[in-house]
Amino acid sequence: MSGWKAKRFWKTVVVVESDGGFGVTLDARPVRTPAKSPMALPTRAMAEAIAAEWEAVEKEVDPRRMPVTRGANAAIDKVAPQFDEVAELIAAYGGTDLLCYRAEAPEALAEAQAAAWDPLLDWAAHEYGARLNVTRGVVPVAQPAESLERLAAAVHSVSPFELTALHDLVSLSGSLVLGLAATRAEFDPETLWRQSRFDEDWQAEQWGEDEEAVAAARLKRDDFLFARHFWNISAESR
Repeated sequence: MSGWKAKRFWKTVVVVESDGGFGVTLDARPVRTPAKSPMALPTRAMAEAIAAEWEAVEKEVDPRRMPVTRGANAAIDKVAPQFDEVAELIAAYGGTDLLCYRAEAPEALAEAQAAAWDPLLDWAAHEYGARLNVTRGVVPVAQPAESLERLAAAVHSVSPFELTALHDLVSLSGSLVLGLAATRAEFDPETLWRQSRFDEDWQAEQWGEDEEAVAAARLKRDDFLFARHFWNISAESR
């Protein structure tokens, strides 16, 4: 049941196994997506997280307090039916990856970008055989077709639940390479998020912080960290 405007009617929330996956029931009634699809979940960890969100409802269902449920709904109702289109959208970031565009000036900013971003590009070259070209300024730089194809293959290889997380990791950071790195346990997501914001942080140091910009950045950071968490509980069975 979608239940976004419903008041709490259930007493018990239970994680159940079904068809090789997991689900959640409310008084033995299966939770469904807004499109009325079965909420078939890939891991027990995700089912338990969703069950906890429904258990925490006191009076009315508030989707803002149920991020894992929202993510699962998106994976089932939106991403899965148009998987190839979403994957291609995300893979396209490789052609204009943030990590490939360095500041023309000041030199200190360009050096800081290189120190943080070159190891990530080296990782992508080693992990996927996908070496990307680097430039300074905003004029587009052509990328090797083979590298883009290999990065796209990596995107297409994930599940709909993982792609839901990867979509946010990439779109929020502006980098396919950084987004892919955020799916790996060896990378700290907080560090990756900071690495995606060199330009913004540099401007803030020079001209001071804007309260609205800081608040917006904090929300994006929280969404980025949640996307990493959603990936983890999507991929636990791998």
